[in-house]
Amino acid sequence: MANLDQIDDQPMEQTPIPIRDEEGHLHPDFIAAVEAAIEAEDPSALRQLAGDLHEADTGDLIETLTADERPKFVRLLGDLFDYTALTETDEAVRVQLLEDLPNEVIAEGLGDLDSDDAVYILEDLDEEDQAEILGGLPYADRAQLQKALDYPEESAGRRMQTEFIAVAPFWTVGQTIDYMREAQDLPDSFYEIYVVDSSFRLLGAVALDKILRTRRDEKMTSVMTETRQAVLATEDQEEVARRFERYNLVSSAVVDENDRLVGILTVDDIVDVIQEEAEEDLRALAGVGDEEISDNVLTIAKSRLLWLVVNLGTAVLASSVISLFEGTISAMVALAVLMPIVASMGGNAGTQTMTVAVRGIATQELSARNMLRVLRREVLVSFFNGAALAVLIGLTAWGWFQNPGLGVVIAVAIIVNMLFAGLSGLLIPIVLDRMKVDPAIASSVFVTTVTDVVGFFAFLGIAALWFNLPF
Repeated sequence: MANLDQIDDQPMEQTPIPIRDEEGHLHPDFIAAVEAAIEAEDPSALRQLAGDLHEADTGDLIETLTADERPKFVRLLGDLFDYTALTETDEAVRVQLLEDLPNEVIAEGLGDLDSDDAVYILEDLDEEDQAEILGGLPYADRAQLQKALDYPEESAGRRMQTEFIAVAPFWTVGQTIDYMREAQDLPDSFYEIYVVDSSFRLLGAVALDKILRTRRDEKMTSVMTETRQAVLATEDQEEVARRFERYNLVSSAVVDENDRLVGILTVDDIVDVIQEEAEEDLRALAGVGDEEISDNVLTIAKSRLLWLVVNLGTAVLASSVISLFEGTISAMVALAVLMPIVASMGGNAGTQTMTVAVRGIATQELSARNMLRVLRREVLVSFFNGAALAVLIGLTAWGWFQNPGLGVVIAVAIIVNMLFAGLSGLLIPIVLDRMKVDPAIASSVFVTTVTDVVGFFAFLGIAALWFNLPF
């Protein structure tokens, strides 16, 4: 039995620092420990802390570090740094870090990545850096990445993974299984085996579970399924994501214009596409452009300024409508108090309809086939909501200013503006889409303009007629 002195001399086991707190954020103690290891230039401590992190955790950690700490972090981790983590960071952070690292170091790190991740990292760099990094890769890897980079941005070819398993149509299930057991260069994860002819034209696909349940002597052509959902490499990634959602796909073959198999897309790639497209539409609706939370002040200011200037012009238009009724407002000051209510309610109602319309266009749920039905529905919704709000606001105005006529005027104006809000919120995105203009970007400015102009004109015009006021 050990005595107390022996127990005191034994080293105490240290409690590991938690990576994330209860809310899911990186733990402050963990960040402080990593920063201390970087400042001390202690690769051993840093590798113990961050050497085996998941790439998502490493990506969050990189964003937390300062611009000076990031390249030191990569250098100190050395071969333990997983470049896949760069796919988990904001574009501004990723580009800045890549600019601070030698191209030969980047080339060495990209050599271990799947082709889709490597392309995702390379596509943000300028052509000169791309060429230098690609020059440091083996010929086969360089050719695959260059071919993917030649496809249009936001296309399936940019997103696809060029590592896949393809076999000849005369192979048996047994041959295919033996090949997968013996080959050394298989993808890390895969869901289907593809069957191609001698010119690599896609014939069909066989799911892994079907292979495991089939006798070894069966030909692959007898168990394959024709790939009706093959994706063209030049197809837009948003369209591909919609197809994955519609048909509940886990993976899909990517073919060129000659139906030759060039890559595959998996559901994890599509999840990223869906998130990116949703964020893009959300930012566009607010007129903030393609900005990241890590962007600097000048970049964010420039991306927002354009639509603020456009909005300024539409605000001047709304103000010019008010100026037409200067005499009316002077004769009844209460109108100036109530005007913002009419415009605000119309603007909010228009934004609600516009959001539904933009989403319907993006998901192809809103089309010429059901447009009239949706339009009729929005008009009825606008009328019912307008009537309910008209009663509420009309009674409020009556009690506030002790003027029943004023309550009637604002009630009628609310109904008129709500109807126009519903119509403009639906029709403006549709018209912009027909004109090949992204409705997510431009709709909000025009819808707000319509509701402001109609709201002010209806309220002040009806008031002038009701009370026989001067214009």
